[in-house]
Amino acid sequence: MDAMDAYRTMWRIRLFEEAVEDLYGRGMMHGTMHLSIGQEAVPTGACAALKDGDQITSTHRGHGHCIAKGADLGRSMAELLARDNGYCRGRGGSMHIADVATGNLGANGIVAGGPPIAAGAALSNKLRGTDQVCLCFHGDGAVGEGAWHEAMTLASMWNLPVVFICENNKYGMSMSSEKAFKVEHMSDKAAGYGIPGETVDGNDVEAVHEAVARAVARARAGEGPTFIEALTYRWRGHSKSDKNLYRTKEEIAQWRADDPIAAFAAVLHDREEVTQEQLNAVQDEVRTEIREAVRFGTQGEEPTVEAMMAGIYAPSPVDPRPLEARA
Repeated sequence: MDAMDAYRTMWRIRLFEEAVEDLYGRGMMHGTMHLSIGQEAVPTGACAALKDGDQITSTHRGHGHCIAKGADLGRSMAELLARDNGYCRGRGGSMHIADVATGNLGANGIVAGGPPIAAGAALSNKLRGTDQVCLCFHGDGAVGEGAWHEAMTLASMWNLPVVFICENNKYGMSMSSEKAFKVEHMSDKAAGYGIPGETVDGNDVEAVHEAVARAVARARAGEGPTFIEALTYRWRGHSKSDKNLYRTKEEIAQWRADDPIAAFAAVLHDREEVTQEQLNAVQDEVRTEIREAVRFGTQGEEPTVEAMMAGIYAPSPVDPRPLEARA
């Protein structure tokens, strides 16, 4: 993993989401929003262990995954702004953005919706005889869903090239993961499926990268899946409507003090790998990228009614003609 590339990616995720939060607050985005500010080390370290052609599945809190996998910031911003020049022409939005060209098979608004898709992609990779690996991001809340267990069972049974990485940010919506799961580490659950499990500091980008790199190498060698738990924390609420009544200001402040970007900057500086001027320059470059992404997104055209109807495969009151009569 290139250190400065990782540092730049974490800042791209952080500043992208801060810009998104600002745009949402100004009424320029609709629906809801799930931010991963504070969790930037997980997608950055994990995706750095992948190569071109590898795949990921994402979650409703998936902006960071998309960016870390190489998505264009402008097209990502346009998608969230429901513009026609977005990745999904504005139809997917925040919770369903996808970029198949970079291997991002899509975010998913359904809790644990990604694991079965990841297992299916990994099965396809195995049947086609490729060396592709699929990395499945999911939250701690997903571990309590039946779809997660089914995906883990099939991945283990069929020895699939998939890596499940749980971003344990301490809460499934408002439910503490410590109350929801009576195990010391979520990774202990891997034993029930006969696969390796590992818990890492999700705020340490290098630790995440090393763990995922081992799991990816194992999957690529035909040795099957791995389950990784990355301990991290979201600074913001579950969504924009979350009033944070279930956690204290002191808890949030404690985790904010363990900022993964600041921690990595301190490591690089202490190793004398980079100067403070170089670190500052990266931030300035990324700020410029984000401003350009916002400009690109806000200047994109809004989809026309005709364009939106073209993606609907059932008769609509807007156009009562039979399907065969619509050119």
